[in-house]
Amino acid sequence: MTPTRQGSFRLFQLWGIDVHLHWSWFVLAVYSISTRIPHYGAPIWGVWEYLILFLIVLMHEFGHALACRQVGGTADQIVLWPLGGVAYVAPPPRPGATLWSIAAGPLVNVVLVPVLFGILHAAKASGALAQSRDLEVFLQTIYRMNVWLLVFNLLPVYPLDGGQILRSLLWFRLGKARSLLAATVVGLIGGVGLIGYAVVIQSKWLGFVSLFLLSNSWRSFQHARELRKVEQLPRRAEFACPVCHASPPSGDFWRCPKCRQPFDPFATAAQCPHCQTILDQTTCPDCGNVRPQRSWDASIRDI
Repeated sequence: MTPTRQGSFRLFQLWGIDVHLHWSWFVLAVYSISTRIPHYGAPIWGVWEYLILFLIVLMHEFGHALACRQVGGTADQIVLWPLGGVAYVAPPPRPGATLWSIAAGPLVNVVLVPVLFGILHAAKASGALAQSRDLEVFLQTIYRMNVWLLVFNLLPVYPLDGGQILRSLLWFRLGKARSLLAATVVGLIGGVGLIGYAVVIQSKWLGFVSLFLLSNSWRSFQHARELRKVEQLPRRAEFACPVCHASPPSGDFWRCPKCRQPFDPFATAAQCPHCQTILDQTTCPDCGNVRPQRSWDASIRDI
């Protein structure tokens, strides 16, 4: 389960992207700051450490959102919560577009590695660290946190960025459904491994995060199985989704918005045979996009 606007409040909008903060963020903030304050002489440094951590997370999420827009996708919401942040992105249903939208987040952390390292060593060379132990602890901690976030995020455990990057790479060869199926299987194995590691090092936090990842991998695995079933259905070659260009399956897989009865709009000229309602918009079962029924024409297929 990931956060949504429900239970969140809007902080600000930047480049047309709304940034929301979930109420549970404050719960972890109190706990985390209280555990970090003893490491500093002045308590305010513990507060700044936590805020900078989420600034890094926010930059990471903006990397996802802006990259998604660059490839023609939509991205208008970021939610910050205790487990980090979630950028709600919808890239075009192509492996390359999806890969760039996902990889741009960790690339922000990659860029920050030399930047933070340079700041740390510049402060050391200037003698500032010798004058303030709090500053030394602060800069070292920020640098390590960014590296840790980068490494952890790149683990091939779906839905971490590493797992989604793996899925995008497999998509080029295996297709949309089979790539998701393979990536989620790896994610399930990795999630179990992380839980075992959490038990060994006796980390309740890592155990909680691992359970969250495992549950998301399982849901995505179930979704991949459904996608695989849809992919194997007989197709109507005379029609094509105007977004992903997949031909629609033949069968009663759509429901009338009025009477809720299943029917095949491509067999009835988009008219419900039960109540005669005309279906103006048709949802693609492959990519999930909704487009006018009249735009489903095989002549627009991008070969």
